[in-house]
Amino acid sequence: MTDLSRRSALGLSAAALAVAPAAAQAVVDAPHPALDKPLTRIAFGSCAKQDKDQPIWEAIFAAKPDLFMFLGDNIYADTRDPKVMAAKYAMLAAKPHFKRLRDEIPVVAIWDDHDFGENDAGGDYPMKAESRRQFCDFWGEPETSPRRTREGVYAAYVFGPEGRRVQILLPDLRWNRTPLSEKTFKGGYKAWAVARGLQGKETPGPYDRIADQDATMIGEPQWTWLEAQLAQPADLRIFGSSLQVLADFAGWESWINYARDHQRLFEAIRRQRAERLFFVSGDTHYAEVSKLDLNVPYPMWDVTSSGLTEVWPVTPPNALRASAVLRERNFGLITIDWSPPAPKVTVEIRDEKGQVRISQAIDAGTLRVG
Repeated sequence: MTDLSRRSALGLSAAALAVAPAAAQAVVDAPHPALDKPLTRIAFGSCAKQDKDQPIWEAIFAAKPDLFMFLGDNIYADTRDPKVMAAKYAMLAAKPHFKRLRDEIPVVAIWDDHDFGENDAGGDYPMKAESRRQFCDFWGEPETSPRRTREGVYAAYVFGPEGRRVQILLPDLRWNRTPLSEKTFKGGYKAWAVARGLQGKETPGPYDRIADQDATMIGEPQWTWLEAQLAQPADLRIFGSSLQVLADFAGWESWINYARDHQRLFEAIRRQRAERLFFVSGDTHYAEVSKLDLNVPYPMWDVTSSGLTEVWPVTPPNALRASAVLRERNFGLITIDWSPPAPKVTVEIRDEKGQVRISQAIDAGTLRVG
């Protein structure tokens, strides 16, 4: 790749290359030692309305991340009009904080429902090809990028030299997703949820588990890609999901709604011996940590950060919750200590002022198959 195409692949300006030239060499879907200096600080976040102020970026800049991961709902397009979508991307691009981000910090991104096109949208969303084009244009994907032509904008990156390689996997949970299964509520879901909230009870969402074994979150072509990626060598793997992976059943969109894909994901990790992997996720409009350590290849962690501007006061159930729930604007920060025999990882949820509100230590040496 030329320097220009590398910069384009991550949406980097010349100024960003001057700050982090090695990071700009990350290659989509190709494991290769891209950095002379390994990643040690990775920020992530989701759910940022383009028409709201976004002061949280000051705290993110102060954290000095080597990379920022957008995990979806990076704008709220919510439209079937290409002009409306383009105008909302333009609104985000014009924000001073966002301009600074793109000038100073390498960025990778995946979409969720609102920037895909509509709330809770899946494979039947009629404007998805246009949405893919606008997503790729906005995030600076080169014309030769596979994200522009395949069925979904999923991507994989490898940063760092051998011994300190960080693989980042960004699956597309929208393009091929089969329809959700909606519950039936007497008087409608909204009235039921309000009544639950007034009683101070946990409030699950309107969706049910899907009984159809053919139902899928990501589709067969993406499964083939993901299996191949999980087989690639890496010293640490970060699976960036736009939806929660581990939450046992919140009733909102999550991997568990698609029970076969949920189990297939863990089996793929086991079969490919994709060790040292943990999940980060978005979507929920609150932050929390989930842990699953039964019938999985090794202890699985999912750290959810949401949102950069959006906050939701309701608490859905989650039997795998391993932390407090933070209902304030927040972002995630991954810090990697490469000095031990296996990386020691700390994943923090920080608030708008940069204060640590949730912290989870993860010893990558314990994330071993068998």
